[in-house]
Amino acid sequence: MPEHPLLLFPTPVAADRTKQRPQFGRVHKPDLARQGARLSPMFNQLQAAFNAHRVEIQQNTAGGDPEQVLVIETVGSVENFANAVKLIEGLEWMGELESDEIAPDQDFYDESNPEKELNGRLYLVMTNQRALDEMLSLWRRYQANQDMQFEHGLAKFRDVFLHLKSIRRWDVQDRLLETGLIEIWRENLEYDESRVIPFEAELWFRGSAESRQSSAGQVTDLVRQLGGRILSQSIIEGIAYHGLLVELPANAIRSIVENPTTELAKCENVWFFRPVGQMVVGDRPQEGEVEVAAIEEMPLPDGDPAIALLDGVPLANHRLLAGRVQIDDPENWEADDYTASERVHGTSMASLIIHGDLNEGTAPLARPIYVRPIMKPTPWPNMPRPERVPEDCLAVDLIHRAVRRIFEGDQGDDPIAPQAKVINLSIGDQSRQFTRSMSPIARLLDWLSVKYGVLFVVSAGNHATSVSLGISRDEFDSLQPSELEAATIKALYRDARHRKLLSPAESINGLTVGAVHHDASQVAHPGTRFDPFEQILPSPVSAFGSGYRRAVKPDMVFNGGKQWYRLPLRPAELITIEPAIFRTTPGNKVASPGSLAGELMATSYSCGTSNATALISRAAGICYDSLQQIFNEQAAEIDPRTYEVPLLKAILVHGCSWGDIGTRISEVLRTPENGSQLSGLICRWMGYGMPQVDRVLDCTNQRATLLGFGQLSDGEAHVFRLPLPPSLGSRPEWRRLTVTLAWLSPVAATTQKYRIASLWFEVGGISLAKERKESCSGNDGWRAVRRGTVQHEIFEGQRAEPFSDGDVIEIKVNCRKDAGKILNPIAYGIAVSLEVSEGVDIAIYDEIRIRIAPAIQIQQATDRGRG
Repeated sequence: MPEHPLLLFPTPVAADRTKQRPQFGRVHKPDLARQGARLSPMFNQLQAAFNAHRVEIQQNTAGGDPEQVLVIETVGSVENFANAVKLIEGLEWMGELESDEIAPDQDFYDESNPEKELNGRLYLVMTNQRALDEMLSLWRRYQANQDMQFEHGLAKFRDVFLHLKSIRRWDVQDRLLETGLIEIWRENLEYDESRVIPFEAELWFRGSAESRQSSAGQVTDLVRQLGGRILSQSIIEGIAYHGLLVELPANAIRSIVENPTTELAKCENVWFFRPVGQMVVGDRPQEGEVEVAAIEEMPLPDGDPAIALLDGVPLANHRLLAGRVQIDDPENWEADDYTASERVHGTSMASLIIHGDLNEGTAPLARPIYVRPIMKPTPWPNMPRPERVPEDCLAVDLIHRAVRRIFEGDQGDDPIAPQAKVINLSIGDQSRQFTRSMSPIARLLDWLSVKYGVLFVVSAGNHATSVSLGISRDEFDSLQPSELEAATIKALYRDARHRKLLSPAESINGLTVGAVHHDASQVAHPGTRFDPFEQILPSPVSAFGSGYRRAVKPDMVFNGGKQWYRLPLRPAELITIEPAIFRTTPGNKVASPGSLAGELMATSYSCGTSNATALISRAAGICYDSLQQIFNEQAAEIDPRTYEVPLLKAILVHGCSWGDIGTRISEVLRTPENGSQLSGLICRWMGYGMPQVDRVLDCTNQRATLLGFGQLSDGEAHVFRLPLPPSLGSRPEWRRLTVTLAWLSPVAATTQKYRIASLWFEVGGISLAKERKESCSGNDGWRAVRRGTVQHEIFEGQRAEPFSDGDVIEIKVNCRKDAGKILNPIAYGIAVSLEVSEGVDIAIYDEIRIRIAPAIQIQQATDRGRG
């Protein structure tokens, strides 16, 4: 137990939640006459297209009532529009998306800033002919009489008509051309013109099993007509997902590439066509060795696994992993042409979780880790072959089955690792950068995290692509190290729209981890390579946020190894630097398969967000054991299982700060015009910053950290009272208050709001630290840090504040519904730290500990009395 362990708050006081004032902008909208002139041609075109489609359907099939999905784009939002849609027979709600880059025009613009881009919604609605006719009739009647009374429940259509920017059909451009699948197909055909090619067809999730069966049947018929087949189907109602794994011969793929308007591409039952097998890892790094004596001195773990790893098969009998991993391989991939030399990624991730960076010499985890393979070698001419999620399964279905097996078992078996609290996912989908809609895997992780009470730790994704500096060779040669660093930072931000989070990093409940360009290795022979950064900064390959609805993502960054660069062999007129994929240092040192058969002592170096993610999962394992000890020592009568995961999440984020990294990025990016945007720009690359987990777990005389927890429903609040240390009263000493709130929210997969439970904290009472520091708010004020499922804020001050013994800082945790009703109370964890500079003669820790002890004793006595 540390000398100054974390403290537990006494039971919070129940209260009503704070009412938030809605934020309204003044957006100019056209009047009804102008809307009529704008929209009537769109409606006429829509009607004509529907008629043509009906004729086409009748000619090519056995008839039936044709359906199409409408895309209804509004400026601003119309709350509860889905309820109105359900009242018209033949309309079915498919979902909604946020649109935040609507260009202003003469009809719609912000009255206070006419050049500002506008926000809006894309409502997706399935309709048949009858329902479309009824909707158009509503429009025409309203156009003729703007004072008309809408039938009960249909008044939302009036609001939609007033805010309507455009209306169109969901078409081939949406479901195929914008997903990048055509380009991937072209590459596949160049590689092998005769192969069969699998891909995913994500169908619109229909409300009834009969409709879903009909949709799948129609797609199956079209696939068979092209000589293909359906390999598998996955339906997950909890995330509104219906996917088909489709396989087509090369000639059919080629015909779609050459003419995308084929019957399959035009099929109205399909939401998206997407590639499969794009979650790939590869490249073996340089080998080294580890000392035998050091291995033999390491104690073996015991207890149940708290950390689960979904990855490739690790080399289980490697000297650094033997006795420390529990491999669960129900598909028997280990025996399926998966040679020991190819077990690279799973071995390195397991090594980082268990031991950390081997160059740092830290003790191994006290518990074993559970490993479930979800990757294996892909067919490839060169050895070792890259590992990836196989093409013959849907990744969302594979991960769903893997997690369900952990907590429920399958085929009548018992759960495999039901005590797991953290699941590490150090892979991302290279074909799916986050734009505005949640990917199926991100939706799955959010749903599973609530269902099983588990924290997913997810990598932000790597973009190991070239960086265009936009300068000549002479200018490049004259750069000083700090100037090269600045030029690289600016180039990365210019290209940030092509370096976004990789699915499923946008998960709102998961902890998304980017990489820091740092490790403990020593480079002996740099050769033609160079380090683009002089200082510690986020890695050049680490993906940029933000997350869904502009929430903070990544949540944090951590040491992921240095990625060095080099000049291309044929440099262009303007300099571009490219990652130097040499199999040598720098990087994080990890266990690795050896180059010789039977070699079980090899190590290697690697870098990227996968490494950083594994190291954070390792930290979560350490925090979990500390949390168990804290409850055993301070509150043995409390069952903490409901709160363990929210508390783990809060503890991991609580030590985050930007520090010198944020200062350097700010220096480089600052212009006379962007001062108010800098914090948002920094947050996009490094989230809340780099955590110091050891600092959180061990307090000092001058720093106290307290943990609180509870459950809240809509409209409720809890107030935690932090007693003020009397010695700080009226003294002008620097002080910092850090507050971190974390929870797991249920999700409503077909709504734009998505997150069902919104929690947030407010700081009241005696204010010792009023100035927000390192805020991810940017231009959004406090709202950005309240959009996800972690709120982390740092407040500082130095003014002398008089107060009396017994005065407190109040931290109020509020809860309200967001995307839907909160059916079960939401468990949360909160971490609060108060500190002054080290060495100042104020015993912050002891003065707070003494003042909360009586309250905790009263709480324990009350609990025993109730028992």
